[in-house]
Amino acid sequence: MNKTLKISFSLKNTYRVNGILFSLKQIPLLKRLLPATLYKVKGLKIFANILSVVWEFVSAFIGKFLYFFTMVCGVGILYKELPENQVFLHILLFLTVIGSFTNTNLFNPTKDKYYAMFLMRMDAREYTLVNYLYSILKVVIGFMPFTLLFGTDREVPLWFCLLLPFCIAGMKLFVAAISLWDYEKRGFGYNENKLSKYVWGCIALLLGVTYGLPALGLGLPAIISMIVFLVCIPLGIVGMIKVLTFHDYRAINKELLSGLTNQMDSTAKTQIIKQANEKKISTDTSIISRRKGFEYLNELFIKRHKKILWNSTKKISYVCTFLIIGVLVVSFLMPEEKSKINEIIMTWLPYFVFIMYAINRGTNFTQALFMNCDHSLLTYSFYKQPNFILRLFQIRLREIVKINAVPALVIGCGLALILFATGGTDNPLNYAVLIISILCMSVFFSIHYLTIYYLLQPYNAGTELKSGTYRIVMGVTYLICFFMMQLRMPILIFGIITILFCVLYTIVASILVYRFAPKTFRIRI
Repeated sequence: MNKTLKISFSLKNTYRVNGILFSLKQIPLLKRLLPATLYKVKGLKIFANILSVVWEFVSAFIGKFLYFFTMVCGVGILYKELPENQVFLHILLFLTVIGSFTNTNLFNPTKDKYYAMFLMRMDAREYTLVNYLYSILKVVIGFMPFTLLFGTDREVPLWFCLLLPFCIAGMKLFVAAISLWDYEKRGFGYNENKLSKYVWGCIALLLGVTYGLPALGLGLPAIISMIVFLVCIPLGIVGMIKVLTFHDYRAINKELLSGLTNQMDSTAKTQIIKQANEKKISTDTSIISRRKGFEYLNELFIKRHKKILWNSTKKISYVCTFLIIGVLVVSFLMPEEKSKINEIIMTWLPYFVFIMYAINRGTNFTQALFMNCDHSLLTYSFYKQPNFILRLFQIRLREIVKINAVPALVIGCGLALILFATGGTDNPLNYAVLIISILCMSVFFSIHYLTIYYLLQPYNAGTELKSGTYRIVMGVTYLICFFMMQLRMPILIFGIITILFCVLYTIVASILVYRFAPKTFRIRI
């Protein structure tokens, strides 16, 4: 067992180190300084190994901290009518149920499993058990400090906070056991990366129960949540027995990893991605355009890729509309909550920066552009001339702004309507600023994604991300948006700042694309 664990960690560490070294090589400032024989430099490999070990340690805690800070306690502070311990346990219980199905580790197809079991011919059962038990141990250790920190702060008994990590691990073990029993019965393996529409429907329903019931002043009593959690410990023991006694891990992993073997070949992977995209691309020969030049190219692209570009936007808009109607119904049924909702709308506008970041379709848009257009046209020199690049950039910016503007308008108008329905504001200008600032956030992220795409062009021919700088920029963007959630500022002040920043960013982005994109807008190797 110990030998298997060492080999497993060494295997993960090797390709993680190679990934770190590759990412360093992609950073423009470091690219010239680092030698061509980067992977042979002992000092850099030691540095990358240290980073890898540090990440293994940090990953056990940082995700759990963000999980409690945002999804459990961050949202929980909105429900002031219910006792803190009740809200804390209610949210944590239902999120744990969701996580037990969507974050199993046992049924997650990863490259290290393929390398170990099918290339290195390691014992599938031993390798699976060692890594799964290691992941369960990380769950217990990673959750322990935060169940104590956040739980005791919300008046949850200390003894129960100590048991919570074992309860969470127990639920994961029991769900894993159910999946193994199901495999023995039906012969089909569970894949957490390919959830069925029924599972997604259940997840949506559970999320509604998680956050919707407390908004209505309802929630599981703390004692009920505690009992359910405690029952997970004996269920976890049952699950552990099943996991340890199950013998057909090679067969279940062979099925699980069957789709991964083709992905090891970049040509095969490219074909798979193309085939998936082609199913969504319209083949209607009647689609035409009367425009000329790049406008002609863009209009045909938008019409033929309507499903890829617009379907998710429509779904997001429907969900936003449903949530806005829900808030209006709550304010109508519970008039005493109007003042609190009004206060939130008036001061929580920065919070919507993260929401607009989350629903923006910039990544989907740029990936579709590259896969179905740019990866071919970038082989022609005329396509990379400054004037042409800037012209097409402006055309595409107009289109992505349209796509992202639909949910932005729904959210902006919905917030203005909620503000009016919950008591309004002394300054009517707040309504206009609220709508325009939400639209400007949407425009900013549209510009941001498209600009980064042109300046860094992170994709290779297989649409794989191959730019370390791109990942860094996206990571910094996420962190800034995340910390904006903590900011509280009046609508008028933050709205005006947002509008001015958006206008300034548009000008700067256009200049940067014109100056640098002719050199950076290329296919990565």
